[in-house]
Amino acid sequence: MNNVNGVIMQYFEWYLPDDGKHWQRLKDDAKHLASIGITSVWMPPAFKATGTDDAGYGVYDIFDLGEFDQNGSVRTKYGTKDEYLEAINALKENGIKPIADIVLNHKANGDKKETFTVMKMDPENRQQPISEPYEIEGYTHFNFPGRNKKYNDFEWHWYHFSGIDYDARNDETGIFQIQGENKGWADNEYVDGEKGNFDFLMFSDIDFDHPEVIQNVKEWASWFIETTGISGFRLDAIKHINREVVADLVSILTDAMGAENFYVFGEYWVADYDSKVGYLEDIEYGFDLVDVKLHMNFFDASKQGEAYDLSQIFDGTLMKENPWNAVTFVENHDTQHGQSLESFVEDWFKPLAYGIILLSESGLPTVFYGDYYGVEGEFGQTSFQEIIDKLLFIRRTFAYGDQYDYFDDAHVVGWTRQGNETFPDGLATVISNNSGGEKRMQVSTAKPGEVFVDYLGHHDGEVTIEEDGWGTFPVNGGSISVWAPRDIEEHLNK
Repeated sequence: MNNVNGVIMQYFEWYLPDDGKHWQRLKDDAKHLASIGITSVWMPPAFKATGTDDAGYGVYDIFDLGEFDQNGSVRTKYGTKDEYLEAINALKENGIKPIADIVLNHKANGDKKETFTVMKMDPENRQQPISEPYEIEGYTHFNFPGRNKKYNDFEWHWYHFSGIDYDARNDETGIFQIQGENKGWADNEYVDGEKGNFDFLMFSDIDFDHPEVIQNVKEWASWFIETTGISGFRLDAIKHINREVVADLVSILTDAMGAENFYVFGEYWVADYDSKVGYLEDIEYGFDLVDVKLHMNFFDASKQGEAYDLSQIFDGTLMKENPWNAVTFVENHDTQHGQSLESFVEDWFKPLAYGIILLSESGLPTVFYGDYYGVEGEFGQTSFQEIIDKLLFIRRTFAYGDQYDYFDDAHVVGWTRQGNETFPDGLATVISNNSGGEKRMQVSTAKPGEVFVDYLGHHDGEVTIEEDGWGTFPVNGGSISVWAPRDIEEHLNK
């Protein structure tokens, strides 16, 4: 079936088992993912981290993809380098683009202590010192003895970092700004202004004003892409990194690989639209951003129930204002229960939210592994695989062409898609956050007298299309219904 409707799957969640078998699971799942319409897979960080129980964001060595005995193991949480490459190849063989999660903001678990001068900073205002300059010891020397200079001989020292969160001499945690010539946080205009200056996030904060750092990152990027054959990057924590540096790196990559061959999107975790569009302008719209505001709207809607005005669900979102730059999502590893950005969308609203991102014309939607396969353990969550599979089928079968919105009510809203030459049928989607109702909408490509049914099976009625394509489409309370032509065999054979 010809399919132009791209979908990313985030193929991990925070609480995956530490069994080293995730790359194998992904390899074995590649054919299935392709069959349900997944076109790109966002893979978790593949680099050696603080240990195998680290989800990958406590990065130690970006040149170790599970190949060297470092930090207590050869493998990472997800497996070995060879298994990582096999998973990438399996995805590509099934027509899926593999996207690597790239963590460049910080490094963790230095190999040796060094002595240097710092000022302790106020955690709530990182521009405000709360000490005079003084000497500490920190684990800032990274020489990667297990790798023994294979692939790259660069060693990291204290002067390659702008800050650190642990003083080993005094066994004290805090935010310590490293002092010295050309040291300090990135200028406020280049990083997010939260907490005075949000250059520092965690661990040993990389100083992107140091030319040796820039050179090493560029060398790594070239090596990594050549080694893995990856098709894109998801950039972690970019609100904490000099945006000019990020834009320059992405420009180099896309120029070298071709923008159509190498897709990049970034995690700029800010909901405010003006801040988001300001970032996009600064990077000259060089890559896409995750739509945090849309997720927060979903979160609020799920918490407030019928008190939420569904006609406002797109307010302040990239999906509404900059749809060509929006990577839309319902949940991710940071918003899960127990995580730092916890903002878990309630179960009842998950099908509605996935319907919005998967069946709308705007944005590039992401399916979250935890929502699809479920999450086990203390912070467990339900699997929505059945409903997501149905929505993905509808997306690749009916969700084409222009969109007409009917967001004119606080509790029952909907939209239609008009189809295109290849997929001419169109659809009508209705959602409700109260006792239910109906929405009168037009599917202009539908034939008078054609019968539409709810492909989700939530409503057992039928809608007969009137003259000029109008119909009255019902929805149950707190639910979603997706109406499309009844003759499924015709669509399955396309």
